[in-house]
Amino acid sequence: MNPWQQGQGYPQQQYLHNIGFSNTAPQSFGNPLPMPGFPTMGYPAPQPGGGPGYPQTKPTVVPANPFDPREDAAVLRKAMKGFGTDEKSIIHVLSRRTNEQRLRIAFEFKTLYGKDLVSDLKSETSGKFEDLLVALMTPLPQFYAKELHDAIAGIGTDEDVLIEVMCTMSNHEINVIKQAYTAMYGTLLEDDLRGDTSGNFKRLMTSLSMGNRSEDFHVDQEKAREDARSLLQAGELRLGTDESVFNAVLCSRSFPQLKAIFNEYQFLTGHDIDDAIKAEFSGDLEKALRAIVKIVRNKPLFFAERLHKSMKGLGTNDRQLIRVMVTRSEIDLGDISDMFQTKYGETLQSWIEGDCSGHYKKCLLGLLGLY
Repeated sequence: MNPWQQGQGYPQQQYLHNIGFSNTAPQSFGNPLPMPGFPTMGYPAPQPGGGPGYPQTKPTVVPANPFDPREDAAVLRKAMKGFGTDEKSIIHVLSRRTNEQRLRIAFEFKTLYGKDLVSDLKSETSGKFEDLLVALMTPLPQFYAKELHDAIAGIGTDEDVLIEVMCTMSNHEINVIKQAYTAMYGTLLEDDLRGDTSGNFKRLMTSLSMGNRSEDFHVDQEKAREDARSLLQAGELRLGTDESVFNAVLCSRSFPQLKAIFNEYQFLTGHDIDDAIKAEFSGDLEKALRAIVKIVRNKPLFFAERLHKSMKGLGTNDRQLIRVMVTRSEIDLGDISDMFQTKYGETLQSWIEGDCSGHYKKCLLGLLGLY
């Protein structure tokens, strides 16, 4: 059974059902969705100049224009009707449309043919290609909720998934994911996180799940110096470590403010905050705090490393590969691809071509705009 088909709440029955999300994105976040019932993550809309407060980003999937969801639905129907499957047409449509546009295609598909598009895709494809198509057709709030649920449920916890998702989301994104999680599983995300993690890592995850980080782009330099001194006194200048100070600062300050704090820490101590965290912490808490530092400084590098790790060595962590490729394609996958080449001296395309095969590989390359 494919990972996005397991458990209750799989979105194929409800991707067009309003499960309580607001259709109006907060100011500075994307545009309101044009049809009722489409949940929105409210990602910052990429702008040529980056927009006020936002750095310029390079998505690899942008809204198709012109866009005719009824025509796309007809192309997909033809690709799956009768004997055999036209995978090339499926890839060309779904890898070149945004998540919102794919959901509108699914709506038209059901209207025209009385059939569920996701069900048809699953019956016509298999393996990792099927997994990727299902991920592409899943509304992002439910996709993330499913990833978090599966990281928590069962024997053991996949802390890497918790860190990747919880440390990189905006307040709005976290709150939308929480709504989806409760609608799908009948429990609160923060309760499940607390029940499946422990110690200071549990406190960090609980803090992040509140979705209450400052999002003020103004930097208070004096406050940055105060926080840098507090972190120094809570760590290197005392016997033992006061984890609560690190938790409070790294989970509540805005990313621009954190960048200033880290610079002040370097000025005060002569070494990097990342080195201090490595010396003072261990285990999952160390990984999470260092992830926040990396995300503050260079989010594309963080995801480039995630992609590299998913394909490095024997075997492939396809779920991680799919998650990053699908969720970042409309935001900054172009930046991630550039950073991948800068750090590893090889292109992301070459790694995908060497590690994946068949229609799965072609669809991943399609998300990079290379098929």
